Amino acid sequence: MAVGSDQVTAGLLTERLGRIDSLLQQRYLDPGKLAGVVTLVARRGEIAHFSALGEMDSERAKPMELDTIARIYSMSKPITSVALMTLYEEGQFQLDQPVSDFIPAWSELGVWRMGTHPNWVTTTPERPMTVRDLLSHQAGLTYSFQLRHPVDAAYRDLGILNRAEDLALPDETLAEAAAKLVQVPLLFSPGTAWNYSVATDICGYLVELISGQAFDAFLDTRIFAPLGMEDTGFHVPDAKLDRFAACYSPTAEGGRVLQDDPETSAYRQPPRLLSGGAGLVSTATDYFRFCQMLLNGGELDGARVLSRKTIDLMTQNHLPPGASLATAVPPGVYGEPTQAGSGFGLGFSVLSDLSRAQIVGSVGQYAWAGAASTQFWIDPVEEVVVVFLTQLLYGAYPIQRELQVLVNAAFAD
Repeated sequence: MAVGSDQVTAGLLTERLGRIDSLLQQRYLDPGKLAGVVTLVARRGEIAHFSALGEMDSERAKPMELDTIARIYSMSKPITSVALMTLYEEGQFQLDQPVSDFIPAWSELGVWRMGTHPNWVTTTPERPMTVRDLLSHQAGLTYSFQLRHPVDAAYRDLGILNRAEDLALPDETLAEAAAKLVQVPLLFSPGTAWNYSVATDICGYLVELISGQAFDAFLDTRIFAPLGMEDTGFHVPDAKLDRFAACYSPTAEGGRVLQDDPETSAYRQPPRLLSGGAGLVSTATDYFRFCQMLLNGGELDGARVLSRKTIDLMTQNHLPPGASLATAVPPGVYGEPTQAGSGFGLGFSVLSDLSRAQIVGSVGQYAWAGAASTQFWIDPVEEVVVVFLTQLLYGAYPIQRELQVLVNAAFAD
């Protein structure tokens, strides 16, 4: 189908989608800010734009390919959240059920009032932490890399779930990590604020406790195999090493330096800690299949993972009425001004107010990103999926917002 001189695919103008590659090349690749990128845009299940630019490994001059394997870090979280919700659909737990029903030692967790590790002064939580609190990051947990509170510092001292300097995983199991958390108070009483945290890793632990399966085996049998996600997992086998990208860190001058060489990467071996919060690698095609399953109401190519009603619940804003990611954080702990107009569901951010977000899009759009500058979003109104992969650790570039403008400018209907 053509409109004038413009080719249209799935209701998207091909020429306008071409602006994506031009912007990425000129703004990020040519100046050396990024080594390489993969961008996938689909609508109504049809891929309208799929490109690989630059290099997956600059040190070896290897070009980026469409099937390049990338560290997706926190884009692991929606997958883990879906895994836990498959057990919810079996009646294995309720969202308002206390986490201590599954991890009894957590019934003793207090809320920080003052002090540093191990000398804490705590108060009793206003109510028990629930499974929904974990899924929505309202549990009172934190991350070691936030560097803004004595509780964060205790996570670093105890090596809880990652090393702040390089995101490397400690050599421990999910059970051992959960046991360490008993030594540290909660940042706030569950349900009273939002803070990005290791909560999703604990969701993966709940999957193990409830299902009786190792977390990686559960993901393989319940999500990856049914959806045909052949390159998604917690490590990169030797047979796939040639497709594994290098990861970089930004420099103060706007360039990049090698952060993780694929040849010597820890991802070459299966980890003891199966981090559902940040541990997976994947490809653009694999992650697209996961997203398309969600957009389809929980099914893809005959494989049913969730029901439509469960996804509807997961993509509601679960923050208190009127709250957004810019307002629900405790003072001085965490917040991103660009998150104004977005709430948070059970594993995803949820766009709720376009004018406050100051971005074109759709109310109800849900998304998340990864520490290596990876991004995805799903627009259920326009039936759009976008997956963006690159490998720049802690990059602060506004790529997701730029892509969102370009994709939404390409509609032909």
